[in-house]
Amino acid sequence: MKILIINGPNLNLLGTRDPQIYGNVSFESYLIELKSRVDCELEYFQSNVEGEIINVLQRASCDGIVLNAGGYSHTSVAIRDCVASISIPVVEVHISNIAGRESFRHESLLSPVCKGCIFGFGLKGYELATKFFIDN
Repeated sequence: MKILIINGPNLNLLGTRDPQIYGNVSFESYLIELKSRVDCELEYFQSNVEGEIINVLQRASCDGIVLNAGGYSHTSVAIRDCVASISIPVVEVHISNIAGRESFRHESLLSPVCKGCIFGFGLKGYELATKFFIDN
């Protein structure tokens, strides 16, 4: 089984950006840990550019996609339309509980077209999403 993890804008700053919200561990460090705990092949892509995320989604060749589109979750009709158009199931992940934050973060345009959503469990959300694909 192969799972693709895609992180959107500013998630390259994990470990240093707002550690009270996002923690103090870089995603690269977390990914090493995650790979040791799950029984599947993991690929990883991060971009601050909306079109690059769409290109990777459209070209993906895997069994499932874990997507944290960051701020684009609340603004990108283009990423939403892409997720709705591909046949690979997508689980949306957010490190923080977006429903408990600023009102502009409460609505995700992606959630309605994703297989499921995981919010507020920190980096553990990526493992939960990955295990969903492994178990199903």
